[in-house]
Amino acid sequence: MKKIKLDLKNVSPFVDEATVEKYAEKASDFRNDLLNGTGEGSDFLGWVELPSNTPEELVAEIEDVATHFRNTVDVLVVVGIGGSYLGAKAVIDALSHSFDMMTQENENPIILYAGQNINEDYLSELKEVLRGVTFGICVISKSGTTTEPAIAFRVLKALLEEQEGEDASNYIVAITDKEKGALRTLADQKGYKTFVIPDNVGGRYSVLTPVGLLPIACAGFDIKALIAGAKEMQKHLLLTSFESNIAMQYAAFRNALYDEGKKLEILVNYHPKLANISEWWKQLYGESEGKDGKGIFPASVNFTTDLHSMGQYIQDGERTLFETVLSVALPNQEIAIPETEEDLDNLNYLAGKRLDDVNKSAEVATTLAHVDGGVPNFRIIIPRLDAYYLGQLIYFFEFACGLSGYMLGVNPFDQPGVEAYKKNMFALLGKPGFEDETEEINKRIEE
Repeated sequence: MKKIKLDLKNVSPFVDEATVEKYAEKASDFRNDLLNGTGEGSDFLGWVELPSNTPEELVAEIEDVATHFRNTVDVLVVVGIGGSYLGAKAVIDALSHSFDMMTQENENPIILYAGQNINEDYLSELKEVLRGVTFGICVISKSGTTTEPAIAFRVLKALLEEQEGEDASNYIVAITDKEKGALRTLADQKGYKTFVIPDNVGGRYSVLTPVGLLPIACAGFDIKALIAGAKEMQKHLLLTSFESNIAMQYAAFRNALYDEGKKLEILVNYHPKLANISEWWKQLYGESEGKDGKGIFPASVNFTTDLHSMGQYIQDGERTLFETVLSVALPNQEIAIPETEEDLDNLNYLAGKRLDDVNKSAEVATTLAHVDGGVPNFRIIIPRLDAYYLGQLIYFFEFACGLSGYMLGVNPFDQPGVEAYKKNMFALLGKPGFEDETEEINKRIEE
């Protein structure tokens, strides 16, 4: 089988060779830190060998539960926030028909999401469409007390119990801690089917655990192929030297660019199904690297769509950014441009060409223009958009992120900054135990 590739030709001219060599020399040591647990955040390195260590029995159990949901519900609501839903949504959207809602052939449940926001209109409208519909809930939370998903689960569980009565527990699966936490306690009391979030895998690295695998399987996609792709990439990244190791290279060159003043990375795709891969990637890199006053800011665009909105800034704006382009080598469909007798749009010169030919020309042309405009460009070539290569891509980004964080000099596996807004929110809402904080924040608001 092929592997995804990394093209550096439009990055190398922008970096100092000595800086790249500095990071390249450290790459093997940092890889050993990931493998042996000798770096910061070593308590959260379970994802490193996860693809090769996932038991076949666990995969079979996930597939059995997915079959149960596919046979019994019309809609599955995935309740979670951040890494608890982004990875699953990214893979499901990448593999789904773009117009699933219009097709009649899909026998799998519609996958909807809740708990990723606290918007009253969103949750109210979700309740509206679920009323009278046979639906299930996959609730994902290690603690069971994270505000956004906990509220959504409380609301949706009440609706499910109203509709299904005593049978409601048969339509709920909880993915949570093995032994402790509010969701674990509730699941044991109610008899929900459960899967475990490994203690040593953080949320943003959890897509290859049941957190991502169960929703993906419920949507009808091949989780064995996803794991196999990740396993192949794991083998490659753990065994090869810098000269052929795409994660080491990506981490080293992006840190060299950071040293050259490139503070913002834009993930670019030319395939709309990859839009939510970008959303998953933004959390992975933003939450892993953005700390201690450091970090490359992760952003994303969808081309060619955003060339008509963001293209001007990327071409001529402040030169503090670089791009990483996701390029799918072969589309899964084929459509040719027809010839017309009148040719009023002057497109007959394209007649007979595939749309992908035009799309690839736009990709090459844009890259050349941006490089000429001072924007370095990585290119990641994905042979096809399928579960196997998505597994490779996910593991590549995860491994490179760990390496890059160590190169940057931060712990890529904690997220101390996300607690600040929670503390303020709890104080404003009057949560018990936050009385002092409530008094303090009220004074600040009144000033």
